Amino acid sequence: MSHPHYYIGLMSGTSADAIDAVLVTFDEHPRLIAHYSEPLSDSLREQIHALALPSDNEIDRVGALDISLGQHFARISLTLLQHAEVDPEQVMAIGSHGQTIRHRPPGSPQGCFTLQIGDPNTIAELTGITTVADFRRRDMAAGGQGAPLVPAFHRAIFHSTEEPRVIVNIGGMANITWLPKQEATLGFDTGPGNVLMDGWILAHHGKSYDESGTWAASGTINQMLLDKLLQHPFFTQAAPKSTGRETFNRQWLEDALQGIALGAEDVQATLLELTAITISDAIHSLSSEPKAVFVCGGGAYNMQLIRRLQALLASDKVESTASLGIHPQWIEAMAFAWLARQTMNRQSGNVKEVTGAQREVILGGVYYA
Repeated sequence: MSHPHYYIGLMSGTSADAIDAVLVTFDEHPRLIAHYSEPLSDSLREQIHALALPSDNEIDRVGALDISLGQHFARISLTLLQHAEVDPEQVMAIGSHGQTIRHRPPGSPQGCFTLQIGDPNTIAELTGITTVADFRRRDMAAGGQGAPLVPAFHRAIFHSTEEPRVIVNIGGMANITWLPKQEATLGFDTGPGNVLMDGWILAHHGKSYDESGTWAASGTINQMLLDKLLQHPFFTQAAPKSTGRETFNRQWLEDALQGIALGAEDVQATLLELTAITISDAIHSLSSEPKAVFVCGGGAYNMQLIRRLQALLASDKVESTASLGIHPQWIEAMAFAWLARQTMNRQSGNVKEVTGAQREVILGGVYYA
């Protein structure tokens, strides 16, 4: 009797709020066997966010944090396997996204590069499992944006010949994948997802996120602030495009707030509207025909954000990916398990039309156990 081919996917997003781990098989269809999530400590989160912008003594700080996060990823992988009662020897590979600390897409004045840490050598050594990483850097090496990397997985598991679909992933940043019934897959970052809202509520209430968008719902959208935020050139930039905390951050928001006196809850309401409008505008630009829109990522739990998306996309159906059978929290981690499998099987893991890469490539560097 043959044993299932298990893969682990590890994901820590722009918000740096938690590490998500999944155990997946792909024998016929992707099947989520087990999942585990562990919040990052305030100290680790602060170290990660501090490295998102240039500062002093970066090399030593990056080096130390690289190893520390690698140890965290390894321990969380083993905890996941313990809960699933699966031996490490049964796992074909770990796909680790790593933790992005700097992302400079093509055209950036500082140069074109992306950097994720969470040392895959450490993960492979401590788990005894071959680890695949550096997905974003490989895509950039092929001329791509390095993001988003999930559209190929979205196409593999969510494409339908019956209806055009849009998969909306709302993490720290937001990205969409356009899955028409016949034509080519498209995808790109739309701008900030939760990152500004998370930072604002952390500063004012000490909470890592606005649960269900309740605080945002208590405020009033300020049109003057919203108009200033929407003037950022990224929103009208043609795809392929990607962005990050380097562009959309607290300092950018503070600059926009100059000369505008607002209650903190009104700022939160306006930030939520910014996310909703930029996502919905991007979806409107894809096609005028009615579409099925499925939301995943942390933003799927922000009920106020979902209500605004439903209102702005009135001709479209807006639901969670749960209606397609996959819990919205685990989609990204599953994507990196899939990318590990693609790499180990020497199959492409990206869509060049999405990231702008010169060709579809085998994504990821392999670190053998």
